[in-house]
Parts: sequence; C-alpha cells; structure tokens
Amino acid sequence: MTKHFSALPARGLRGAAALAATALALTLTACSSSDGERTGTTSGSGTALSHIHGLGVRGDTLYVATHQGVHTPDAAGRPTPVGDRRDDFMGFTIAPDGTFLASGHPAPGTGGPADLGLVASTDAGLTWRTRSLAGKVDFHALDTASDATVYGYDSANGLLRVSADGVTWDDRAALRALDIAVSPAAPGTVLATTETGVVRSTDGGRTFVPASDRVVAYVDWASPDALFAVDPDGVLYRGSGGGTGWTRVSSVPGGAPQALTVVDAGRLLVATQDGVYESRDAGRTFTRRVTVTSGNAEH
Repeated sequence: MTKHFSALPARGLRGAAALAATALALTLTACSSSDGERTGTTSGSGTALSHIHGLGVRGDTLYVATHQGVHTPDAAGRPTPVGDRRDDFMGFTIAPDGTFLASGHPAPGTGGPADLGLVASTDAGLTWRTRSLAGKVDFHALDTASDATVYGYDSANGLLRVSADGVTWDDRAALRALDIAVSPAAPGTVLATTETGVVRSTDGGRTFVPASDRVVAYVDWASPDALFAVDPDGVLYRGSGGGTGWTRVSSVPGGAPQALTVVDAGRLLVATQDGVYESRDAGRTFTRRVTVTSGNAEH
C-alpha cells in the first residue's frame, strides 16, 4: 500500500527541530498557494534576483532558475539572463547528459497554458521545447537518475510522477514534500523532504517510509559520498546511510535557503535570501557567487 505523507503534526519534535518543522510546513503551504507572484526586474545584465527555485552547474558555469527565467553570473557576479524566455521556472535540474529540464508557468503575456508541464533545453537554456504534460502539471521539484529516469514532484496534486523518457509518466506515491533527490547509485531510491523529516523510497517512488526525523528543506545527492541537505534556517547537513543519518556541517550565510545543488563531495551551492553561495570544501566555508535581493524565499 502506498503511504500518504500529509500535513502531520510534528509530535515528538522538540526545540529547534519543532521550529524547523513549523518553518518547513509554512514553506510547503506557500509552495502550493503563491503561484503567479512575480517580483524583481529583468532589465538585462545586472538583473535583481529575489525568487530562486533551482540551481545547476554545467562545466564551471552556474545557472540560476528564477521567477524570471534562467540566469548566470557574469565576471562580476551580476546575474545575466540566459536566452529570451522569462518563464517562472518553479522546478529545474540539469540531467547527466547536460539537458536542462524545467517546469513552472509561462511569463505574463506570452500565452499558452498556465502550467508548462516539462520543458527541455539542449543548448544550455538558450531555447526550450515542451516535452510533455503542458497545461497539466507544474513540477516544483525535478531530479534525474543515472539511468535517465525523470522524477518530478507535482505539488498541486501532492504526487510524485516518474518517467523513463520525460514523455510518458507514471503516477507514484502521494506525499506532501518540498524537495526530492534520487540516489546516484540506485535509480529506484529517492529521498523527499517533509515537515516530519526525510522519507525514503527504494521502489522508484511507489512507497515511502521514514528515513530520519531530521527536518530539512532542500536535499541533493550528487554521488554516493555527496549527500547534503539544508534546513529552513540555513543549517547545512551531510547525509549518511542513504539519508538515515545527518551530521551538521555549518550554517550557510544569508538566511533562509531557496535552493541547493551538489556538484561533488567537495563542491556545493546554496541560494539564500541575499546570495548564491558556493563551497569547495564540503560546506565548511562559502563564497558568494551571486547577489540576491532580500525577498520572499517561499515557492
């Protein structure tokens, strides 16, 4: 039977853990209610970013998915728009083959269905094509497995959807989550962050069981030894035991997190309230790559 993780009270959590669960619950609520809000400006180089929903790295280039399209920092760290599309990319990931995958809503005035479904770019965000589910789904979290399986969290319906090719989808477990991460070594193993802790599936997202009562907001798993998560207060943790154990590493600068991506065991990036920060020493220290305006980090 598929387990349904919903808005459960954080019984048994105490102190900081209870506060973190409350913060994540508020973020989960906002995640399903704030679609269509758009802030910041998009006036070319030097764009002010305030809502970030995804980070990705291709080569040494950083890509930032926002309410106003994808941006990349210039030599001075100023976010510069990539391509011409200014869609509200709520979900974003870069597949192992370099393909950009995204979801969300079209930019105002561009027409088309309110939900993008899954869109893809094979030229690093310069152009995009619809792959599937246009007008049907807005994925707020996307990840890909080593065998190219695509996992998408449909926040509006509280449902994990899985596709072998990004075109035909299977509906899997119902759960209330903020982020997902697929094991780099086992394509059928996926973690999800919920307000009661981290849950794990080992059957391709069909069923989930509790893995840890550690409440975190964002999680990413780049290699077997590179599992990291950040909690609603910006505390970074390194995972072990497939998500069953979490060790505190540091506090990321800049306040509440907005997104996390892990490149390898030593390199990771976190978007917070005032910047996108990069670490090259497994999260012990961070350097700001992009300045972010103080804004609402909620999805």
